[in-house]
Amino acid sequence: MSVRFLLDGEVIALDEVDPTGMVLEMLRTRLRRTGTKEGCAEGDCGACTVLLGELAGEDIVWRAVNSCILFLPMLDGKALLTVESLGGDHPVQRELVAHHGSQCGFCTPGIVMALYGRAIGALGAEQSVADTLAGNLCRCTGYGPILAAAEAAGRTKRDDMELVAALKALQAPARDFRFHDRLAGHERRAFIPRSADELAALYLEHPQARLVAGATDAGLWVTKQHRVLDEVIFIGDIEDLRFIEETPEGMRIGACVRYAEAQVALARLHPALGELVRRIGGTQIRNAGTIGGNIANGSPIGDMPPALIALGAELTLRRGDTRRIMALEDFFIAYGKQDRVPGEFVESVFIPRIGEKDLVCISKLSKRFDSDISAVCGAIALRVEAGRIAQARIAFGGMAATPKRASAAEAFLIGAVFSKESMDEAATLLAADFAPLSDVRGSSAYRLTVAGNLLRRLWAESQSEVVSVLGLQHG
Repeated sequence: MSVRFLLDGEVIALDEVDPTGMVLEMLRTRLRRTGTKEGCAEGDCGACTVLLGELAGEDIVWRAVNSCILFLPMLDGKALLTVESLGGDHPVQRELVAHHGSQCGFCTPGIVMALYGRAIGALGAEQSVADTLAGNLCRCTGYGPILAAAEAAGRTKRDDMELVAALKALQAPARDFRFHDRLAGHERRAFIPRSADELAALYLEHPQARLVAGATDAGLWVTKQHRVLDEVIFIGDIEDLRFIEETPEGMRIGACVRYAEAQVALARLHPALGELVRRIGGTQIRNAGTIGGNIANGSPIGDMPPALIALGAELTLRRGDTRRIMALEDFFIAYGKQDRVPGEFVESVFIPRIGEKDLVCISKLSKRFDSDISAVCGAIALRVEAGRIAQARIAFGGMAATPKRASAAEAFLIGAVFSKESMDEAATLLAADFAPLSDVRGSSAYRLTVAGNLLRRLWAESQSEVVSVLGLQHG
């Protein structure tokens, strides 16, 4: 079975597709589109940026993505644009030349595609130019000329009417790709179900298969760890797992909602949630990575789980026709191990609405502000009534083998007077809850210090004080 997609409106059919082959390699070696570059092979530098288009009713939604960690079957049924698609005379390209926004030029094609996406109103186009380019690194030019060129380029309207019709003709039911791995001596398979029901049935038949939504982490298993994935189920295009439902009680988000799609809605729950999403990777990562995938992956440094745990989120898991609901913190058992039986997958997450009396602090601490892995990601939710703390939920990532609540600090705070002294004491109790590792992102002492300072900052900000987490000291 061929992987079929549109490249500049032309149907491309690829036979004998390695299910874990990357779009970048295919572009450069099979299609000779060498404008797309490989810089990092892990979705950090943006040199490989391309635009993917998918149907949304009678329109096409475009999004900038990293082709270096995009598996080939994820192209199926979509439209693709590379830097060659622009023809060399697009306003973005002209303004980059006029503003001297390129020096060695290696990163320039990726920057052009990221800015072209913003110009045509692709996913995330409402954000600032700086946020658009947070996932694109330039080692020699400096960003001033690039930012100026982006502002000067303005907006461009695409006429995708013919492309919509061509994409409709490409749409197909569930797909099953087979690839004979001559080196391994056996067949490998990839599946693309089109509905949650199809996924539920398929995963029961193939419980050993890897579920891949955005591939922002799974892509690195292949490019960096050289792992061989014999069976993969690609779930990122399952429409009935891509929903956001808002009620007076809270918000339910389908597992395959991408971060860029959820950012505005999450900001309505609390501005700090929207700000957290803004710093989860660059534009290309937010355009691919999903909330359900971030949770199911179980990383101790995933940014969203600590915030959702502090807000009391619940997870819905599905196996066949059976569903079960659990508190999100109970899903994480140990490093690399989650409470999920074979054939069971994350279906949705529910986030309760934040009360008027709740104080919330959500912070991501990392060496770089943009596109960096957290040293500590902390979330604190307190309910204060009559000057005392009635409820306390505190969760951290980067402090243990899983995203974890601070039980000792919570127990002390519940019933305590809401005061600087109480927050100081709770901060010292974090050492009873966590024994963080020291690594390249931060020492154990650093992590305990800044985690405690997040508690102190919540108090300071409640008193309308402007503070720095790093500037606060132990009480």
